[in-house]
Amino acid sequence: MVAETGKAEAVPGAPPLFEARNISKSYGHVNALMNVDFHVGRNEVVGLLGDNGAGKSTLIKILSGVVIPDEGKFFRNGKPADISSRRRSEAAGIQTIYQDIALVGSMSIMRNIFAGREPTNALGFLKMRQMRATSMDILDSYVRIAGITSPDLPVEDLSGGQAQAVAIARAVHFKRDILLLDEPTSALSVRETEKVLGIMRELAESGVSCVFVTHNIYHAFRVCDRFVVMAHGQSVKSVAKADTSLNELTDLIMTH
Repeated sequence: MVAETGKAEAVPGAPPLFEARNISKSYGHVNALMNVDFHVGRNEVVGLLGDNGAGKSTLIKILSGVVIPDEGKFFRNGKPADISSRRRSEAAGIQTIYQDIALVGSMSIMRNIFAGREPTNALGFLKMRQMRATSMDILDSYVRIAGITSPDLPVEDLSGGQAQAVAIARAVHFKRDILLLDEPTSALSVRETEKVLGIMRELAESGVSCVFVTHNIYHAFRVCDRFVVMAHGQSVKSVAKADTSLNELTDLIMTH
């Protein structure tokens, strides 16, 4: 079972790990985001909640460097940050794990972990032994994925929860300390949902902050330290778990 949590520990007076200020984005006459403030603290799991059309997806795309906002500024550890492309967002420590996971099913776990980052020797040949050993270390160290006995297994043979865990392990290994998880439990079994929720808590406790985008308020309430409720392109409320309840969050979403 996943241990429920309260407010994450933070250093008094320290700036957020990452902060977005006054973010706005319009598509023609449609205001997708309007002056949204959003931040992620250290060792924190933030639940990003709201109904369809609330602006969650647009905000995640902006934080991922996929969409450029019309207005707004970004800061990492209190210093200006550039996330104007996916590469720059990743350089700022941000990694998005989308609902479809973006792993290549026909490729092995190992090749998916190192895709685009394969170590080579002086002659340009892949260091397969190093990749295989590192892959097992990654799987064992970060997520301890049950049922995976070899990094040579094709991803298409994994369950949904196992594939989610591989994507998370890859991100953490390559020094991403802010994970944006887009509906990671929506297509999982009860047992696999428990595993992914547990991974989020373990990551936060080890220094990797998570933004949990979900429609399932019950899952969010179990693992999140704080909640940001969005509606009609605006941030309606940011509240710590200790200062709210499941019923209050439900009412906020239903009444906006």
